[in-house]
Amino acid sequence: MSETRSAAAGTPALLVLNLLLMLGWCGAFGTFNVWALSTGFVAGYCALWLTRHLWGEQRGAYFRRTFAGFSFALFYARALVVSAWEVAKQVLSPTITARPGVIAVPLTAKRDVEIATLANLVTLTPGTMSIDVSNDRSTLYVHVMLLDDPEAVEADIRENFEARLLEVLR
Repeated sequence: MSETRSAAAGTPALLVLNLLLMLGWCGAFGTFNVWALSTGFVAGYCALWLTRHLWGEQRGAYFRRTFAGFSFALFYARALVVSAWEVAKQVLSPTITARPGVIAVPLTAKRDVEIATLANLVTLTPGTMSIDVSNDRSTLYVHVMLLDDPEAVEADIRENFEARLLEVLR
């Protein structure tokens, strides 16, 4: 249990250090635009990773979670583009073939922040909207605009959205 707490305690400290390195990078180049901030964060992350032996094993969670966060951001950006394209095709089509419906998605997430984040990400994705969470917090109810295969949509939410999100948050 103490190793888990040490790993959790090390993550914010390394994040703050990474942000300070990012600001130092931007200051060295004299610009604080998006490109400089992004490259500064990556350069700081690489510097911390190269010196990871100084931070100890309990700090490894920071590197894993940060990489998982970047991976999730790329996954979610792709999901937004694909779902927006599907919804746009449906809306602009002369004939509507959408089969909307509500599905129940069993949750692995247990903490309120995990469930709320997942529900918000699902709602922000075009064509889906979180409706409710069961009282025992074990099921998320989602309205889906294009519900051709309910099992596939449920599996996508569980295996892609929820699983990837939990890698970042845990």
